[in-house]
Amino acid sequence: MQALRSLCYFLLKLPLLVLVRCKIVTDSRLPNCEKNHPIFYIIRHQSASDLLALQNACKKQGLPDPLEQITIENVKYNRVLCLDKPTPIFSWRKASKTKAIEQGLALLTLHTQREDLDAQLIPANVIWGRAPTKEKNNANVGTLLTDQESPSWLRKFFIVLFSGRDTLVRFSEALSFRDISDNHGTDEVAAHKLLRVARFHFHRQTIAAKGPRLMHRQQMFNALMANPSIKRMISDEAKSKKISEEKVKKQALAMMDEIAGDYSVSWVRLGERILHWLWGRLYSDIKVNNAQVLRKLAQDGQEIIYVPCHRSHMDYLLLSYVILQEGLVMPRIAAGINLNFWPAGSIFRKGGAFFIRRSFGGNRLYSTIFREYLSLLFERGYSVKYYTEGGRSRTGKVLPPKTGMLAMTIQSLLRGIDRPLTLVPVYLGYEHVMEVGTYHKELNGSEKKGESISGVFKAIKSLRNYGNGYVNFGEPINVNDFLNKKVPDWKDAIDPIEPQKPNWLTPTVNTLADNVMVNINKSVALNGVAIIALILHATKNKALSKVELEKQIDFFLAIQKQAPFSEQITIPQENGQQLLAHVISLNKVTVTEDSFGTIISLDDIACLEMRYYRNNILHAYILPSVVFRLLERHNKIAETELISKAQSIVCLLKEELFLYQNHETLTKQIKQVLTVLQNMDIAQVSKADYWSLTDNTALLGNVRLMGECIDESLQRLAIIALLSCRLAPLSKRDLEEKVVAIAKRLSVLNNINAPEFIDKKAQATLIASMREQGYITLNDDGLLITTSEMEEVKNTIINLVDIEVLQSIAR
Repeated sequence: MQALRSLCYFLLKLPLLVLVRCKIVTDSRLPNCEKNHPIFYIIRHQSASDLLALQNACKKQGLPDPLEQITIENVKYNRVLCLDKPTPIFSWRKASKTKAIEQGLALLTLHTQREDLDAQLIPANVIWGRAPTKEKNNANVGTLLTDQESPSWLRKFFIVLFSGRDTLVRFSEALSFRDISDNHGTDEVAAHKLLRVARFHFHRQTIAAKGPRLMHRQQMFNALMANPSIKRMISDEAKSKKISEEKVKKQALAMMDEIAGDYSVSWVRLGERILHWLWGRLYSDIKVNNAQVLRKLAQDGQEIIYVPCHRSHMDYLLLSYVILQEGLVMPRIAAGINLNFWPAGSIFRKGGAFFIRRSFGGNRLYSTIFREYLSLLFERGYSVKYYTEGGRSRTGKVLPPKTGMLAMTIQSLLRGIDRPLTLVPVYLGYEHVMEVGTYHKELNGSEKKGESISGVFKAIKSLRNYGNGYVNFGEPINVNDFLNKKVPDWKDAIDPIEPQKPNWLTPTVNTLADNVMVNINKSVALNGVAIIALILHATKNKALSKVELEKQIDFFLAIQKQAPFSEQITIPQENGQQLLAHVISLNKVTVTEDSFGTIISLDDIACLEMRYYRNNILHAYILPSVVFRLLERHNKIAETELISKAQSIVCLLKEELFLYQNHETLTKQIKQVLTVLQNMDIAQVSKADYWSLTDNTALLGNVRLMGECIDESLQRLAIIALLSCRLAPLSKRDLEEKVVAIAKRLSVLNNINAPEFIDKKAQATLIASMREQGYITLNDDGLLITTSEMEEVKNTIINLVDIEVLQSIAR
């Protein structure tokens, strides 16, 4: 029998080699096979095609051959436990049972006899095709032939034929037979429980990879037209505008047609292949971090809502591609209506996009239809992706969130959806954003050009090496848990018919939106382009010698490695020399040679472009920059005073930069930075806990340069503090106008070519922070006045700003 089986496998290998292409996903680091830790596998189907696909995947992962047998105590065991045998072709025959229970029980019993034995069981799910099951009235012949939980050998033939090129093999975290035997027993009940859990585990994984049943577009329209809220809105519109309900229904259908996606599995597969080719030409590498959190959420049955930052049109493609590569289903993507141009609009719809207008303009019918469409996606179990910033960031910093989509997400919960909704913040980073040049023109007053097919061809023509792309998945936010903490009685507002807008909705949504942006920034990905941009912009002439720049890069990396901004931050493994060589290869900097060596600098155009990448990571260096500036400006300073001053400045910038640290976290991180400086022989502490810089002149340049990273923020704070103290009482509008006027003058005098430095909204955010921190308040006439606490923080700020800047403000 074994020889016959081996011959069968041998004969099948060649056709499967042609028909099958496997994508491999591992949930964690896989164990090594050792004498007392033999590796076994558990799969769903006892099928030759499944076993050969698994064999190929194991070979690529350096795992033992699943078709081999293992000898333990002179007894041979199959390395694979199979849950089900194929269904017989003829319906009157029943499928026989596998030997999984028998072998599982034998292995558990064996662990009671040998204390040194700890066999590892790796669940391996072989998923043939990523196409979701269609509703029965939309199922085609291919679906009927391939759609079965445990297919017969004939159906398996068609499955391999139709779906073999889109196969996913997912290895889950290994289970310990020792742990199972010690904690759950070694009897038949324990063996049955193990297989039952494995079967449910595979089912959840398959749903996560394929998605829920697919609704046709027309089915969605029918479901929406039958929705009570939409029916009521159609009736109200007809009465208020004195037109027939049929006419309003036609308007509603036109709106649905404008909004709704038209998901196509074949288009997604084609797009994935094109993107695989494209990314290979555009990017040196796409670095993905913390993706395992997605698979866990999907397997736990949670509704995933991806909430990325928005830097480029590439975001739509890159994140979707990464999600597919991680073994999960393509999300439905909220895209701006500006992208609905021919032919891109139809292609995006096929890829899962649905379109949203930039403004609902008080159109109650449209807003109701869009809200109910979003709720329908959640109810059906589709994952969703939307951008809370509303549009792409033109400055490189994350933008203040627009809360409409989040509000509709919470309103979906108030409709009584029983699935937990989880927001997954995503940090997207690039070493090249193709729209950066356009962004600066727009910030300087140029009119934003609409998207068109000609713009696509121009973008394709200018494609080149874009360096690395970064996708960091942040700390998830369970919306249900968030509401339970913030609004314990939120479920009282649930109404399955009429969506509610309780009084707590707006402030709660605002808090949730800020938390999303904070979690995005916590997941920042440092990269060579951004670090070099940060360093060179901190120098007076935007230039450093090559040797000095490499040292500075190493220093900036060392600070984050030893005193990291957050647990989610990712830091390059390369050193300064390697990162600089990579950035030079991207033509991001100017390289000049003289008799003394090589100089790295930024020309005027590069200054504007590199500022964008600098702003991507500036928030991660705010705290060490403040500490360095405080040490530089004080001969000695008490640790308590240094912590207090640093906290006050960072808290003023917290809202603008979406920083997560509270006072307790700041205290801990400040002490970490001081310890790092002490270990580097840059700073020293006296017995009385006074800190000062050492006489190590070779390293003091590092202190000054990192301290310069916060210089522009300090200048803006100084303008607000000095003006509010001098001119109060005055209106908020007057203060904002005067602050912007002086910021414009300083930008000319100090050669600061940064639109965000003179942006009115940015100044308004800082003024709001001063009010929130209690430094500015309103008098009885509604005018801004300073409080007694302002004097202290003002003195702290002006002591950290250059005297020339203070004189310019005074004049």
